[in-house]
Amino acid sequence: MKTAIKSVFAHEVYSLRGHPGIEAIVTTENGAVGTALCTAGLSIGTFEVPFVYDGGTRFHGKGVSKAASMVNEIAAPALIGLDVTKQAVVDDVLIRLNSPGAKTPIGGNSTAAVSAAALKAGAAALGIPLYQHIGGTHATRLPVPDAHAFLGSARYGGGERAYGKPSVEFVAYDFATFSEASYALWEISSAWRKLLLSKYGKYTQADGGVVIDAGMFDNDEEIFKTLAGVISDCGFDGKVGIQIDAASDTYYNKDKKLYEGIFNSVPKDRDAMIDYYKHLVSTLPIVILEDPLNEEDYDGHAILVKQLGIQIVGDDLFTTNTERVKKGIMAGGANCVLLKVNQVGTITQASEMISLAYNNGYGVMPCQSRGEGVAIVDYCVGFGTGTVRGSGLFQFGNRFMDIEKELGSRVQFAGKHGLKGSRFEMKSDR
Repeated sequence: MKTAIKSVFAHEVYSLRGHPGIEAIVTTENGAVGTALCTAGLSIGTFEVPFVYDGGTRFHGKGVSKAASMVNEIAAPALIGLDVTKQAVVDDVLIRLNSPGAKTPIGGNSTAAVSAAALKAGAAALGIPLYQHIGGTHATRLPVPDAHAFLGSARYGGGERAYGKPSVEFVAYDFATFSEASYALWEISSAWRKLLLSKYGKYTQADGGVVIDAGMFDNDEEIFKTLAGVISDCGFDGKVGIQIDAASDTYYNKDKKLYEGIFNSVPKDRDAMIDYYKHLVSTLPIVILEDPLNEEDYDGHAILVKQLGIQIVGDDLFTTNTERVKKGIMAGGANCVLLKVNQVGTITQASEMISLAYNNGYGVMPCQSRGEGVAIVDYCVGFGTGTVRGSGLFQFGNRFMDIEKELGSRVQFAGKHGLKGSRFEMKSDR
């Protein structure tokens, strides 16, 4: 069988996160190859599938040579000979190898890397684009993109676990095509950096965005107002908005039930956080909030959905986990799920979560922060998502525009209908 898996190999590699990741390579009998990387993120939810790490002092305990060995010694023999185009079959083996009852669970980093590599190998073996392998002929929609504006966590104290969060992006949503939205992001990003350069004489670049250090602004609201001014000066009022990934759980003191050091130096309880968000959204062009409250506060997220009317995204809240999304649906918490395959373990499990979200009116927002790289673009189009984290510029924007050209007259740009929330016209993600 030409599409049978011939070999599976994994090894430890460097990642852009500053710690190692596991890279898997799947090869088929007809010579098709799929390569995928899985690494940990900055903000890691408590309920994500556990990774296997080496421990010890090497890479501060975050080495993944043990996980790579598990792929080569345990997963590879179990996968060789399977039809790589049958993703659910491949993933079922990986899920069983990583189940609590397995003799030696191979870790979510192993399963995510191999699952994604198999998906890519399947597309290559069939000679079709990855997005088409995922979504078939219905894969024609390009999502609303955004571009990094700033990040940083040391401005007001606290945030010892935040690792650079909150991060803030420009969101280009009310345009006729992806290409137009992407160019708007370039214009605004350029103007934002020019403003910082003129005001401070320099700025620090990291992870695709600008780092706002302590002392540059008095509080984050001042920064948000500056971003809104840049949008307006570029002529994009009502067409480009702001997304805030608060990663608020990393600022949450569970003993005191207070958020400490986020947005400003004033400690805030849940009610104060909600009031602050209401104030921001009523006065600024904020269209997306991600993880605005702690990862167990489903009811608080539900309040924000009802009172703000914008897209409320759950990352640490949901961790791409079907059971946690079900819990959120029951509470009405959030209205969009962030998609990170390595939070749950395999492409198939992520796909099941996506179906659940769509069937209950939730949006899905893929994010490439865990090593997916430019493949996240094909995930977006294949799964028909309405929005995407980042990915509006650089190699991601290039891939989106390549697909835009490939689809020709069949292409659709989600535009403002890709956003969730009562402020935007309701339209299903399917």
